[in-house]
Amino acid sequence: MNKFFKVTLCYVMCFIFLLMIPIKAYAAPPVEAPSYILMEASTGQVICEQNAQERRSPASITKIMTLLVIFDHLGTGRVKLDSEVMTSAYAKSMGGSQVFLEEGEVQTLETIIKCIAVASGNDASVAAAEFIAGSEQEFVNLMNKRAEDMGLSDTHFEDCCGLTDSDNHYTTAKDVALMSRELITKYPQILDYTKIWMEDITHVTSQGTSNFTLSSTNKLLKMYEWTTGLKTGSTSKALYCLSATANKDNIDMIAVVMGSPNNKSRFQDAMALLNYGYSVSALYEDPNTEKLPSLPVKGGVQEEAALTFKEPFRYLDIKGSDLNSIEKTISLPPELTAPVTRGDAVGEAVYKLNGQRIGSVSILSDVTIEKAGYKDYLIKVWKLYCGL
Repeated sequence: MNKFFKVTLCYVMCFIFLLMIPIKAYAAPPVEAPSYILMEASTGQVICEQNAQERRSPASITKIMTLLVIFDHLGTGRVKLDSEVMTSAYAKSMGGSQVFLEEGEVQTLETIIKCIAVASGNDASVAAAEFIAGSEQEFVNLMNKRAEDMGLSDTHFEDCCGLTDSDNHYTTAKDVALMSRELITKYPQILDYTKIWMEDITHVTSQGTSNFTLSSTNKLLKMYEWTTGLKTGSTSKALYCLSATANKDNIDMIAVVMGSPNNKSRFQDAMALLNYGYSVSALYEDPNTEKLPSLPVKGGVQEEAALTFKEPFRYLDIKGSDLNSIEKTISLPPELTAPVTRGDAVGEAVYKLNGQRIGSVSILSDVTIEKAGYKDYLIKVWKLYCGL
């Protein structure tokens, strides 16, 4: 009886010990690609990654930066979607994926964007580069400058379409995710093009008029119902690459895989990563639309400054936390001192979960208030004396 009791006690203690060991739920899925990353777009939070900062040849996912630079120029108003783009002999000569533009053929910039985003046209990419910057090399300089401005220190481009085998043309899964995030958050209209499965364009050349069907290289559009984009790429050096974007439950995910061994595995890897991301993620959003109190202003031509939030707040939880317990605290000084410039950060909204700070949003002055001079004080005294 005593022996039985000891054995039973031993089993109970072992069971209790096992319960105390933290178990990691939802382990990241197995992925064939040697380099990958999964990121939530609105927060930029990395959910899982492997060798994500390893420099690799990107093939045609280079065109993510090509599209980003094109949309940057559309944003300035210097070029428009209906601007006419003429194909040069050099652009026509591009090999690999192409939409068979002829020398001298004119297409709208919007059609050229479709040719890049849907069919990964190398000829279309070079035509756009020459239209915007005068030459492909000058456009590549813009691409590298954009990468530098974004802090993508492990990225360098030699062409605008990814055909090159140069060792000096490289990026990383993390940098691809960051440029993908920049593209889809700053220019969400790109998704109107990357969601196209098939669409006809019309070639008008000296040989006559003909229709050509653009067919998406992103087979994920038919394999994964929440797919929104973004770009495929493959060469013998880069192997098979993909930056996949998806939207489900108002959460935008970016899954980047680089160096997949075959065409099928890159899509399977991306789906596995996206499914994993959605299975562990919950997004907390605060639009920050409530009215804030005004702050008194010392020594200004106006006595109060209206305030506004800088932006909404988003927090991605992957630990299964109760997001209803998030607490928001407004932190403001008792007063401001003139001069105050519109857009100045004067306070913050702080968010905490289980007592731990998880983020903040700046509170800005919504007005500009100059410092009061002698004349302003006289006017104030006069209004006070006259009861105005």
